[in-house]
Amino acid sequence: MKYDVRLAASCLALVLLAGCSGQPIHRKDGSNSVRSFSVKDLAKSDVDNVVEIHQQEILGILRTLTLKLYKRNPAEWRRAGHASADAATDALFKAVPVWHLSPQKNLDWETTLLDAWRADYAGDRVKALMGGLLVMHMAAFNHQTEFYLLTEIDAQKLYNAARNTEAVVWKLSSARTPSGEPVLLSNGFDPNGVPNLSFEREFGKLIGIEDALARVIEDKSNRAIRFGVVNAATMIFLPI
Repeated sequence: MKYDVRLAASCLALVLLAGCSGQPIHRKDGSNSVRSFSVKDLAKSDVDNVVEIHQQEILGILRTLTLKLYKRNPAEWRRAGHASADAATDALFKAVPVWHLSPQKNLDWETTLLDAWRADYAGDRVKALMGGLLVMHMAAFNHQTEFYLLTEIDAQKLYNAARNTEAVVWKLSSARTPSGEPVLLSNGFDPNGVPNLSFEREFGKLIGIEDALARVIEDKSNRAIRFGVVNAATMIFLPI
C-alpha cells in the first residue's frame, strides 16, 4: 500500500513538472496562452486540451472581428447606447466566462444572423451579426467551455459552423443598402489605395481552425463528417 501511495505521488509530481516545463510563446502584444496546472487537468485527455485551446482561439478571433467591425461602423455602437467600440465589444463577450449560466446562450442565432441584413432592422447590426456567430460557435461546442475525458463533441457541428461562417463572410462582403452602400463596412482601402483585407484574414483563420478541429474530433470519435454546403444567397444555414 505504501509503495502504491509513493508511486502515485511520484506520478503526480512528474505531471506537475511537465506542466511547468514549456516555454511561453512571446507575442507582439505581450500576451501568452500558458495555463497553470490544475487538478482538473488530470481528467483531461490531450484531445480535450486541444479542443479548449482551439475554442479559446475561436473566441479570440470573434472578439477581434467584433471590435474591428465596431470601429469601421461606429454608428452601430452609438445606436446601442455604448460609449465606445471597446465598450460595445466587452458587453457582447462579458457572458463567456459564465456561459452556462447566461441567457445569451438561448439566443436564436439563425434569426439573429438574418436580422443583421434586414432592411428594416433598427438595432445594432454588428451585435446581431457577431452575437449570432458567437452563439452559433458556442452551440457547436455544446455550450461548454471545459472538456474532459467523457465530454462528447460532435465534429459535424464544427464542420457546419465553418460552412455557415463562409456564408456569413459572403453576405458581409456583398450585402448592400438600396442606395448601393455596404450594409456593414469591412474590407476596404487605406488612404493610399492599398487594400485592407484584415477581415478576410481573420475569418479565414476562424474557418481554418473550425475545419482542423472537426477533423481531430472526427478521428477521435470515429464518426465521419457528412459534407454539405450552404446556399449563401438564401442564407439557409446548416444545423448546429
